Parts: sequence; C-alpha cells; structure tokens
Amino acid sequence: MSNAELLDHLRRSVSRGAPIQLASGATSDVYVDGRRVSLDPQGSLLLGRAILAMAQAWGATCVAGPVTGACPLVSAAGVLAAQAGVPLKLVYVRGAPKEHGLGKAIEGASLTPEDRVVLVEDVVTSGGSVLKAAERVAEQAQVLGVWCMVDREAGGRERIEAAGYRFEALATLGDLSPA
Repeated sequence: MSNAELLDHLRRSVSRGAPIQLASGATSDVYVDGRRVSLDPQGSLLLGRAILAMAQAWGATCVAGPVTGACPLVSAAGVLAAQAGVPLKLVYVRGAPKEHGLGKAIEGASLTPEDRVVLVEDVVTSGGSVLKAAERVAEQAQVLGVWCMVDREAGGRERIEAAGYRFEALATLGDLSPA
C-alpha cells in the first residue's frame, strides 16, 4: 500500500457539480467528502498509517482533531499505534462544551502540559475548525501543528501557519483534479 493508493482513494472522494455550502461558510462546486476515505476500511488503514508515521516523525504524544471529520482519522491512528506498541494519546475536540454530562470540550485522554499534540483534519478550507480546536488544546498541552488529508488551497494553510503552527497536507485540491 502506497501514497499513490491513498491518492486514488482521495480522488474518488471528490464530487463536482451544483454548488455546496462548506463548513467554512463558503460555497463550491467541488466537494471533498473525506469520510468516503476515512470510513472505508482500506482508506482508514492507509490514513492511519500515514498519520501514525507523521505523528512519530513530529514527536507527538497525542493525536487530536475536531469532531466529526477528524474522529475516524484519530481512531485509525490509535488502533495502529496500539498494534505497533506505540504509546499515543487520542483526543476529540468539540466545537463547544457538551451541555450535559461532564460538559467537556475535549474528549478522550487527559492532556498535560508535557503532551505534544498534532491536530488532524479531513479537509481544510479556511482552517477555522482546526484552529478553534488548537486553541482549546493549547490551554492544556503543546500544539505541534496540523496535518490534513486535503488542503482546499483556500487560505487555511496560511491562517494556520500565521497562528504559529506547522502545516502539512497529504494532498491539495489541485492534486485531486482529473488528469
């Protein structure tokens, strides 16, 4: 299994046609449905491997991401980390604290100031969701940066880097254009 196989999965997640409203509020006639890859067994395996390798290369002790797009990414990396015997905390970051139960905004492992966290996201447009998650995580731990499946090349990278975070994308929207 290679990055080429993963790019093939990503290309199949792209739809073109009528304008669709994105989470950023923008509209686009190109939609990347990251869950078609992250919730596919083979895609999940490939993404989990890529995320685990990146987390180890960055020296991360935790993989986190905003709900819901990043949830399967975080979980895939965690399963593979457990199989490989790699200690790795896993965290989901809510957009707002729950209004019931314990009222948590961050779910999963308890973070400490010594933790080094990489945030993952399926698709980055403006970067707003992942930056909000980074702010929440930074209250408890060190944020190393952001990794995403697809950078829509719509200013998200620049906003994330301007906030002082490293940014890496598996692919850009341009990479997924038809040949």
